[in-house]
Amino acid sequence: MTQGPELISVAEAVNTDPAEVGTKHVGWIGAIWSSRNGRIGLVIVALTLIGALCGALGITPYGPDVQNPQAVLKGVSFLHIFGTDQFGRDVFSGTLQGLGVSLEIAGLSVLIAGAIGSLGGIVAGYLGRWPAALIMRFTDMMFAIPAILFALAIVTALGTGIVDSSIAIGVGWIPIYVRVVRNPVLALREADFVRAGRVLGFSRSRLLFHHILPNVAGVIAVQTSLALAWAIVAEAGLSYLGLGPPPPLESLGEMVSQSSSLAGTYWWTLVGPSLIIVVTVIGFNFLGDGLRDAADPRSRTRT
Repeated sequence: MTQGPELISVAEAVNTDPAEVGTKHVGWIGAIWSSRNGRIGLVIVALTLIGALCGALGITPYGPDVQNPQAVLKGVSFLHIFGTDQFGRDVFSGTLQGLGVSLEIAGLSVLIAGAIGSLGGIVAGYLGRWPAALIMRFTDMMFAIPAILFALAIVTALGTGIVDSSIAIGVGWIPIYVRVVRNPVLALREADFVRAGRVLGFSRSRLLFHHILPNVAGVIAVQTSLALAWAIVAEAGLSYLGLGPPPPLESLGEMVSQSSSLAGTYWWTLVGPSLIIVVTVIGFNFLGDGLRDAADPRSRTRT
């Protein structure tokens, strides 16, 4: 006699929360490191963060604001690996300091976008009906306007400080987080462990933040890495237009803006900061690939 499918008890369904699968024995760092792209991303991002920390703490070959009239517009050398600018300042030292400012703005902007957008996506995906309709219509309205235009409008209205620039850049990514997070939540809403939790009488907040949120953490992490890369570029664009942090703060975008008029003859003043922007963006994109592989082992690329 053929036995029918085994029924799962409510308690067993709750205990099979897939958020525990794949993270019980292997940590996120180990999972990312097992991916080729993840390893590249981790190394680049780690070096970037170390460089930014050194710039913030003043651990640089020269003081970023120290001017040397005898070393004005000197090319690349062992003493100045990125050359010097029109004021005789070491470009490499200034780049490290600017990297810290750019990462601070990027980090704050992504924190704003990730917190608001992820919450909106979870609520829209789980509650449905009018909350979802309201959130998604608002998201559609924001998608109708390019993110960079949002940033330009907000920074013009609020000002050009670090927090103001972060808000301006972060607002444009809120609808992207909403869309990306909502889709997996729609599927998880009817998962066995969520339905079992409702049968057991779990509160809505417990289901959302203790069961739903951990299962979309991988999606949020991947999106955050990509958002950081975009935020670095967006900050550089705003600073290039003169809408970046005011003096004495100087971001990578501000350095590119100041050196653009000299690039024809003194190319090194532009190449150094631009190179760091490109490498940082590539690093966060590779890290995003590694996070994706860690969240979905089926897509993992191994060497």
